[in-house]
Amino acid sequence: MDAPQHLLLGALLFLLPAALLLVCARGKRLRLPPGPPSLPLLGSVVWLTNSPAEIEPLLRRLFDRHGPVVALRVGARLSVFVADRRLAHAALVERSAALADRPRLASVRLLGENDNTITRASYGPVWRLLRRNLVAETLQPSRVRLFAPARAWVRRVLVDKLEEPGPDAAPPRVVETFQYAMFCLLVLMCFGERLDEPAVRAIAAAQRESLIYLSRNMTVFAFIPAVTKHLFRARLDKARALRRRIKELYLPLINARREYRKRGGEPKKETTFEHSYVDTLLDIKLHEDGDRPLTNDEIILLCSEFLNAGTDTTSTGLQWIMAELVKNPKIQEKLYDEIKAATNDDKEEVSEEDVHKMPYLKAVILEGLRKHPPGHFVLPHKAAEDMEIGGYLIPKGTTVNFMVAEMGRDEREWKNPMEFSPERFLPGGDGEGVDVTGTKGIRMMPFGAGRRICAGLGMAMLHLEYFVANMVREFEWEEVPGEEVDFAEKNEFTTVMMKPLRPRLVPRRTQKSMSTH
Repeated sequence: MDAPQHLLLGALLFLLPAALLLVCARGKRLRLPPGPPSLPLLGSVVWLTNSPAEIEPLLRRLFDRHGPVVALRVGARLSVFVADRRLAHAALVERSAALADRPRLASVRLLGENDNTITRASYGPVWRLLRRNLVAETLQPSRVRLFAPARAWVRRVLVDKLEEPGPDAAPPRVVETFQYAMFCLLVLMCFGERLDEPAVRAIAAAQRESLIYLSRNMTVFAFIPAVTKHLFRARLDKARALRRRIKELYLPLINARREYRKRGGEPKKETTFEHSYVDTLLDIKLHEDGDRPLTNDEIILLCSEFLNAGTDTTSTGLQWIMAELVKNPKIQEKLYDEIKAATNDDKEEVSEEDVHKMPYLKAVILEGLRKHPPGHFVLPHKAAEDMEIGGYLIPKGTTVNFMVAEMGRDEREWKNPMEFSPERFLPGGDGEGVDVTGTKGIRMMPFGAGRRICAGLGMAMLHLEYFVANMVREFEWEEVPGEEVDFAEKNEFTTVMMKPLRPRLVPRRTQKSMSTH
């Protein structure tokens, strides 16, 4: 064998292993998650027979067919949905930075708004500034304690409203009372002013109408926005009108707070609180934009976000939990016994300090959030880079969402998941030591997980524990013949009871003790 042949043989022996490695690598190349076929412009063909506003039943069928990771195309955008808790933890917690971004909504651009809110901002300095401000200046425990008198006032409002007889003495639709009470509290925290009932109801109506309209009617703009913005112009006009109504209600309150601060906090009315969320927003400077202050429109959007996040989810959670207590009187009585043991009968309320001494109360709240999370999805995430979830390729820019309800009801993880059993969160139960932040592991994630976890987690748990404890202390909640509890679900902004709860409320406390209030 001459020299050229030796060289050729040596080259082949060197290149063959490299070639084999390349073939193997190509064979193992990650593929996109499975899902239905797609058409140009439309996206997945399932949109021909399914509405994006009612996506959950569709996804359940796809998970049954394809496994815990599925893909849908909405127009040109690839969206991936994950139903497995371990995959969620690997993606949201172990690789949190890769999914800390948000996709930009076409409807936001079409409405002429920017993304300078905590829920919508891209992962970066503006988001960090806005979130840090909310957490440190309003949701920090010492700040939350400042609003204890406000919560006590709202508790009285709630009890008084629940005691009011309905039309023809019909059982009340308690969710409407819950919504009003939560708006009373969050409006006060937001604007620093205890408003009268007509003002609160005007804000609540404007917020709720806008929220439900946007969640139901704006998904169409994800499909070819250059075309749909003309076809559905009336929807954009309606959305802008709803935004203008909110601005008309909020701007005088914001300006009143500006004036209050200019006067150094004086004179102070009995209804005025010394701290509010708006105060913190007026102090913000956007360093990335020349140290400019927030505009009025940006402050209004942040106030709307604050009210939406703290009212609709909490009132929805309260309705589901109280419905379970109506349907399960033995659980309700066990909770009442714990409340009586921890609270002095002479006290007007179950205090915030009292609820910290009630493990069964906390178990009831956790079980309610597990079985009935107000949001069945987290807010969507966006992949900041190519990544892998469950052995599939998630390309950079993909929208990724996680199935909150599916994880909390997974029969592989929970014993009898559709049974309401607070005992599962007590020592020895299958939910003992569960971490709702998802840091150690995800078994349920009603507040999301990772870097975009809900900033108001602590306040939400406090409000649920405080108001549930006080409602059970004041009333025995009974099922009414003809108004039996029905756990069928309906999707609004949150997942609510299709048939609202209408219980009979029997006062537990004697007239003598109640007259001392």
